[in-house]
Amino acid sequence: MDLAALVSGGKDSAYAIHLASKDHSVKTLVSIHSRNEESYMYHTPNIHMTEEFSKACDIPLVIETSSGEKELELIDMKRGLSNLDVDGVVVGAIESEYQRKRVENICSSLGLEMIAPLWHADPLTLMTEMIGLMEIMIVHVSALGLDESWLGRILDEGALEELKALNKKYRIHIAGEGGEYETLVLNAPFFKRRIKLGATEKIWLGDRGILKISCP
Repeated sequence: MDLAALVSGGKDSAYAIHLASKDHSVKTLVSIHSRNEESYMYHTPNIHMTEEFSKACDIPLVIETSSGEKELELIDMKRGLSNLDVDGVVVGAIESEYQRKRVENICSSLGLEMIAPLWHADPLTLMTEMIGLMEIMIVHVSALGLDESWLGRILDEGALEELKALNKKYRIHIAGEGGEYETLVLNAPFFKRRIKLGATEKIWLGDRGILKISCP
């Protein structure tokens, strides 16, 4: 099948593309840029970097903007997926029934099949596979145990061991499914080239923080 992929620039959408590409052809990327940082549906940290993501993997990108208003923001996704010459949509959902069900309903209304290759995968297995194949940088943290030092950190085996310990201590989700951290993928098997970063700035707000990244 020819697919569109919902992308944020993060690890889940990138790995979903990698897996889906084994059996299908990902023809288009779709990114929703929400003006609401607390959006229920959309990843917001460094969302502008989806343009660099698109250039790196040489797949065209469709950008839709959204007010991020709960439930109404789904209209923006539907608009972004409408009129695409594809048969289905690949998503990086792991455990969020809220997000999966809403995307599934939109796809159904447009006559598209939803492909969710990460759905209900074991988080530790998933993370081990991801760090073995992709270069993943943490760009946002918001959980106990994740301090400013994690901003800009590359996820590797050492970081994964620390996340496992934090999971036992604070019950944070190893894959960040609860919003504990957000990521930017700098390289992946389907990339033509590694993403280059422009200037970066750490902004720490006491119990959470973001690594703001400029395009090169």
